[in-house]
Amino acid sequence: MKKILLSLITAASFATAGGCVLVQSNDMNVTWKAYKTLAKLGVSGQFTGVTYTPHAKEGKNFKELLLGSKVSIDLSKIDTKNEGRDKTLVENFFTKLSGKSIEGVIVSMKADKKEKGKRVYHGVVDVNITMNGKTLLIPMKYDYKKENFKATGTIDLFDFSANDALSSINKSCFDLHKGKTWNDVTIGFSIMIKASLCDVKIEAKKK
Repeated sequence: MKKILLSLITAASFATAGGCVLVQSNDMNVTWKAYKTLAKLGVSGQFTGVTYTPHAKEGKNFKELLLGSKVSIDLSKIDTKNEGRDKTLVENFFTKLSGKSIEGVIVSMKADKKEKGKRVYHGVVDVNITMNGKTLLIPMKYDYKKENFKATGTIDLFDFSANDALSSINKSCFDLHKGKTWNDVTIGFSIMIKASLCDVKIEAKKK
């Protein structure tokens, strides 16, 4: 009897909590991958000067946490695991863009359709990105696994009128890039989100 009462009390507590509690960190990891040569070899990097302003610290779902969240990225602070390359990219690409930062705002998101009647933890998140004086809505595919919310997408530098910056880095690295620096860049971000009380099922066995 005590076990049944305890189960009922616990179930009521979960119902009050909305069945799910998500808590996100105050940090966002922002990465990119650019491409060089006709073989389209990737060069990966990370922005190290990232200021993330979450819409909410806690919520019952991703939308409550993320919609309206903002990020500001310092263009002078990058890490490609090569100091010489970092300096070249900052001097010959990022400083050629107008402004000293990239701004982003998460404006909408939609989960993919359920699979076999079960909720899925992947879908599309739309981000307004402001770079080089232009703001564009960029769709990014997201996936949530092991408390890590990760999203990836692609931007076209030409869409952001970054032709001059692209020409500058291509000229600076002409031999290394064998005359080809691509205009499409893969971008990504990740946030740690801890989940508790989600999809909890309580079964009271008859005694």
